[in-house]
Amino acid sequence: MKKIYLSFLTLLLSFSFLSQQIDNGSMEEWDDLGSSQEEPNNWNSFMSATGGLALFGSQQVGQSSDIPIGSIGMYSARVFSKSTFGIIANGNLTLGQINMGSSTANSPDNFNYSNTSDADFSQALNLMPDSIVFWVKFEASSNMDSARIHAVIHDDYELHDPIDAASESHVVGAAGLNYGVTNGWVRKSVPFEYSGASSTPEFILVTFTTNKTPGGGADGDAIFIDDVELIYNSPAGINEIDLVDWVSYVSEKGLLFSEGFNIESEIKIYSTTGQMIRTASVQELKGTQLKSGFYIITHRLGSYKVLAH
Repeated sequence: MKKIYLSFLTLLLSFSFLSQQIDNGSMEEWDDLGSSQEEPNNWNSFMSATGGLALFGSQQVGQSSDIPIGSIGMYSARVFSKSTFGIIANGNLTLGQINMGSSTANSPDNFNYSNTSDADFSQALNLMPDSIVFWVKFEASSNMDSARIHAVIHDDYELHDPIDAASESHVVGAAGLNYGVTNGWVRKSVPFEYSGASSTPEFILVTFTTNKTPGGGADGDAIFIDDVELIYNSPAGINEIDLVDWVSYVSEKGLLFSEGFNIESEIKIYSTTGQMIRTASVQELKGTQLKSGFYIITHRLGSYKVLAH
């Protein structure tokens, strides 16, 4: 719900060294914790919905201490479906605002939208990331069901998701994925496709739902979401660093980083299967020796594959 506003110094450091990210993608900050209004900071669900049926919105998100191994935080968001009078309301977590306009699940009067006039219900973004990555655990009563993520980068317009006719001309790019029940936590990476009619990125609307079909699934189906990040393989806005070879591996010296990096910058090391190996600062990881093989080294400005040998 409500955004946390960073200090001027924090913002300055963020824009000096990092590409833009989604606020509170780590799900560590929460509003109204312990109440029926509980939501992750900067994210919204039914308790902050608008529309004619908003008064009937129920709590369908909560803080969870169930997190993936290697997570940098302590909490994830549990998003769950709920049955009311036999009608399934999919769990729904978004950077925008939910509009509840109809009791018919697939009605066009039900949508999420970027409320661009309200920073609590919109996420500014003026860059074009290559992909969106996140950790998820999906539990459902049927292995045939699929949960969904959909992310849309758009210009200054109150874009609707699902995309309606009026929104189509405002789309810059989108990333979408339907995924099945997981066996514990898994890391998903979804590429953006920049084939939209607009070329002016100003906002991003991200939505996680417990089922790809409105009204689908069963009561109690749940997704656990953590560490949502944007990946920039062709970083923008960074001039101090040679981005062609910002990280390398030399067998006798271990991991090496460009001298332009802030030594406190956070680095994550993943296996090529998506398993997090380690998270630490540049200073702590300098000279780290890795077992032979390929690794994905991730900084907020992008990801790079290195070969340890």
